[in-house]
Amino acid sequence: MIYISSSCVRAATIRDAVRQLAEAGFRHIELSGGTEWYDALPEDLLDLKQRFQLEYLCHNYFPPPLKHFVLNLASLDDETFKASRAQVRRAVELSKLLGARRYGFHAGFLIDIPLHQIGKKIDRMSLFDKQEGFKRFCQAVGEVYAETEDVELYIENNVFSAPNAASYGGVNPFFLADRSGFEELRAEADFNLLLDLAHLKVSCATLGLDLAKEVQFLLPQSDYVHISDNDGRVDSNGPLERDSDLYRLLERADLGGKIFTLEIYRDLQTVRHSHDVLATLLED
Repeated sequence: MIYISSSCVRAATIRDAVRQLAEAGFRHIELSGGTEWYDALPEDLLDLKQRFQLEYLCHNYFPPPLKHFVLNLASLDDETFKASRAQVRRAVELSKLLGARRYGFHAGFLIDIPLHQIGKKIDRMSLFDKQEGFKRFCQAVGEVYAETEDVELYIENNVFSAPNAASYGGVNPFFLADRSGFEELRAEADFNLLLDLAHLKVSCATLGLDLAKEVQFLLPQSDYVHISDNDGRVDSNGPLERDSDLYRLLERADLGGKIFTLEIYRDLQTVRHSHDVLATLLED
């Protein structure tokens, strides 16, 4: 099953984004960040679901909060932590309303990223105590899993880029960036992995890890995968191509029983091309 992220198209509202994708023929849509909340949002999504026979998933920062911030369940700032817990609850409730059976959110990190720096080079700032941040994140994960029914929760691996490694002198402030981060978290919390292969590619390049070996270990741990490509330096949300290293890694893997989301931030023609490339892989 292949979903398309709503972030693949530029739109003023989530209704407009979903409509563009639905009119392009896509029926499985992952609702993600990039738009603003408005009161009729749930009703609009239900209307589009019925009209176009859509299936939804909610991701991380969706639904958009009334006051924007960067979700971080490892934050030692109580206001940010409480807002993050509330955001996860809102996402779970909207997922239930929309009939979305999975919701994935990012693993925590040891800084509170300024909103204008998300997805970019992050200025150096003081790190939270790792032990305390990790403890808070694990406790929060346990709590949200315990209180959630009817929606499968997933934790997505973070991306550690070369620019951010430079900012932090090689110290990685992001949990769950590679296999070792997965094993560290799995030792303390039972969770489902949302594996973002583009994030993993960048993190491996930054940390000097063998991407093929990391994929070989982590891909079987997950049945929910995000796909885009990049140069290994930054997460640029490029297309999936048949002559790419990423394609060859997927070609050698067992992809059965998994759900995929394409996060291709280009034009719809490029999104369609990546969809067709991935669909061919899944048929083989």
